[in-house]
Amino acid sequence: MSDAVRTPTPDAAEVNDAPSSTRWWALVVLGLTQLMVVLDSTIVAIALPSAQADLNMADDQRQWIITAYALAFGSLLLLGGRIADYWGRKRSFMVGMIGFGAASVWGGLAGSAGELIAARGLQGLFAAVLAPAALAMLTVLFSSGKERTVAFAVFGIIAGTGAAFGLLLGGALTQYADWRWCLFVNVFFVIVGVIGGAKLLVESRAEGRNTYDLVGAVLVTLGLGSLVYGFSRAEHGWVETDTLGFIAAGVVLVALFVFAQTKVSNPLLPLRVVTDRVRGAAFLLQAIIGAVMIGAMLYLTFHFQIVMGFGPLRAGFGSVAMTVVIMATAPIATKMFEALGARVVLTLGAALAGAGLVVLSFITADGGYWTHVFPSLVIMALGFSLIFVPLQNLALAGVEPHDAGVASAVANSAMNIGGSIAVAVFTALSLSKTEDALAGGADPMTALVEGYTVVFLAGAGAMFVGAVLCFLMIPQKKDLVLDPTQVAVGAH
Repeated sequence: MSDAVRTPTPDAAEVNDAPSSTRWWALVVLGLTQLMVVLDSTIVAIALPSAQADLNMADDQRQWIITAYALAFGSLLLLGGRIADYWGRKRSFMVGMIGFGAASVWGGLAGSAGELIAARGLQGLFAAVLAPAALAMLTVLFSSGKERTVAFAVFGIIAGTGAAFGLLLGGALTQYADWRWCLFVNVFFVIVGVIGGAKLLVESRAEGRNTYDLVGAVLVTLGLGSLVYGFSRAEHGWVETDTLGFIAAGVVLVALFVFAQTKVSNPLLPLRVVTDRVRGAAFLLQAIIGAVMIGAMLYLTFHFQIVMGFGPLRAGFGSVAMTVVIMATAPIATKMFEALGARVVLTLGAALAGAGLVVLSFITADGGYWTHVFPSLVIMALGFSLIFVPLQNLALAGVEPHDAGVASAVANSAMNIGGSIAVAVFTALSLSKTEDALAGGADPMTALVEGYTVVFLAGAGAMFVGAVLCFLMIPQKKDLVLDPTQVAVGAH
């Protein structure tokens, strides 16, 4: 639809002049939306043993309950970001919420593994429309000053703790209701989001020429999907033809996508969004965090339930210590960010999170929670608290108004694709190590734990790489925060 026939909507100034209470209530709605999208990456993880038994699911299908959601979410986010920019952010938000709720109900009613996997993929599709719209609207509501820093810190903490909260909620629902309620519970979030969104959010769109790069959308979706599927086949062998073939095809398709973005007038992903050094560091760190929060923490839930014998709820509570520490230390992390700058805070945070994973790798088959797990979760939480406060802020630093939705999509996509690939790679590493340990005469529980420790060490290595990237790529400027003159999202 041309600009000439669009229904006029308030401009950014009008949105920013809205009563403060209205904006903060809108943040609550957007925050709950973000919580729903993030916790759905993990809420079913703790219910997998119950769902697997109920649906007669094969072991090689189990990981796809996690991967289908993260893959659809991550690979379609760029297109979802552009749809939000061009079609309308509030409109995309509302459609995404309703579609997500419908997909959740379908998944809760699933009668087979294939049906559940399909429903999870559909959840990811609607999340890919919903999430970038929510983050882009946040930039409209809070355009400058300390309020913006606080709003983005709140949003970042929700994004960071949502995965752990999903484990707790999933454990409670699985133990006291049924694993299907891990999907039905989304209806509550959807109702709040739809009612709150209708009353509190204002429509906004990107200015300028708004045409869709469908070729780019096909290339990036097929490319990312091929990469993740190729890595998922690695559990059958890294040198197998289908493993190498799908990974190679994914690399070629993503490379073609990047090339195509330089040749079209209105690309799906303007390369200026990702080539900025600060934003590039933020996106890379998002991918690493996705690998750890979605991939590595999945194996901690397996350790709780399979090795330590925890029930679903107790397993959920086993992970909640990390959430509590992150939320308790967030105000301190915010002050450190303001005082020391992004480079110091992010580098220290990534290093601490990596150290926590190293400590976690010392778990044993007969080790206790308080002696072997809890200390590592506290160290990891201190690190993640330092990361989550500034990360969303930096991911949108200096983004042009026309690109706000797609930049938001890249940030979310990086985390989910990182998590998708990590689940596949970590599964292959864990199975390989467990099989070697069994062949060497280890008892089954010890062999399982040896497989888990490899995953935790791989996650630690990724976090240490992230610390180095932050130190090298983010300049030491204490005032490196969003410039409201650069990122205000225009509405018209």
